[in-house]
Amino acid sequence: MARSLCPGAWLRKPYYLQCDKYKTGVIDGPACNSLCVTETLYFGKCLSTKPNNQMYLGIWDNLPGVVKCQMEQTLHLDFGTELEPRKEIVLFDKPTRGTTVQKFKEMVYSLFKAKLGDQGNLSELVNLILTVADGDKDGQVSLGEAKSAWALLQLNEFLLMVILQDKEHTPKLMGFCGDLYVMESVEYTSLYGISLPWVIELFIPSGFRRSMDQLFTPSWPRKAKIAIGLLEFVEDVFHGPYGNFLMCDTSAKNLGYNDKYDLKMVDMRKIVPETNLKELIKDRHCESDLDCVYGTDCRTSCDQSTMKCTSEVIQPNLAKACQLLKDYLLRGAPSEIREELEKQLYSCIALKVTANQMEMEHSLILNNLKTLLWKKISYTNDS
Repeated sequence: MARSLCPGAWLRKPYYLQCDKYKTGVIDGPACNSLCVTETLYFGKCLSTKPNNQMYLGIWDNLPGVVKCQMEQTLHLDFGTELEPRKEIVLFDKPTRGTTVQKFKEMVYSLFKAKLGDQGNLSELVNLILTVADGDKDGQVSLGEAKSAWALLQLNEFLLMVILQDKEHTPKLMGFCGDLYVMESVEYTSLYGISLPWVIELFIPSGFRRSMDQLFTPSWPRKAKIAIGLLEFVEDVFHGPYGNFLMCDTSAKNLGYNDKYDLKMVDMRKIVPETNLKELIKDRHCESDLDCVYGTDCRTSCDQSTMKCTSEVIQPNLAKACQLLKDYLLRGAPSEIREELEKQLYSCIALKVTANQMEMEHSLILNNLKTLLWKKISYTNDS
């Protein structure tokens, strides 16, 4: 059993269940032995805001990391909370004993087709997944490794980490055991450099919280470098190698940065494949546009003639990112670029998916913003 630096009875049971499955051969992965046998995977500060999706600072064989897992059963799909409903009792039911590697590849291919759409390069992604699933690197995928990989592939964050594993702003996957996975840690786990326990957050008025945030921001050149990182991440997920992903919660708590002020994503669970979201939200009954929202930021419209949600998300990722960055970048901005920066940010926020030549405008605005920021900080120590 992995040791916890903040133990509690409610915390122990899921990890015992995880290790029971490992010891009986149901699951496997590169983190299982450290979690269940050598006890070299430690759990530290809790970073979660909800009890059913646990996230901890951790140490694995003396390397810092972040440990994530789903702790409780999610029995139904709730558009206000989770996109990935799963029951613990059937979590590791696939693939079954006797399934061949070829059959497993076909299963994964079908899953990707449903999530990402019918793209010609899905076979490449399937092969990449098999490489990741082979946790012990023996050239074969065991049944336990396949069950673990299948459970993890239901999670959009894990899939995105695999797809963007070579990108600078995506955290690196360190290992997994069942549906528990370990990713690289980030020194600052909020865009503003301050994070508080979720219990305390509940009692802080939003206006006071915003004032607190602004007091704890880095210097402006460092904020500019972090902002450039977010713009680059938007490029990574916009029509990437396996389709377009939608950022459905662009709040500051999901973004972090390291000691060099390079942006790192902290939580990508609400970044979902566009194809997947369209299938889930289209034809959903609605009374108004307020009923056609996933997360906090992915909004479609309500067709009043049919009282059904449409499938086209209104705002592109870039507009939502600029909305988040507006106050962050304008506060303390150098006077010589403030007017131009404000103009570009508002043009960015006004972007709509349905606009004519949206992709051209998207690229132009994104490149103009990056150029303006880089030009101002390129000769500073923060670049």
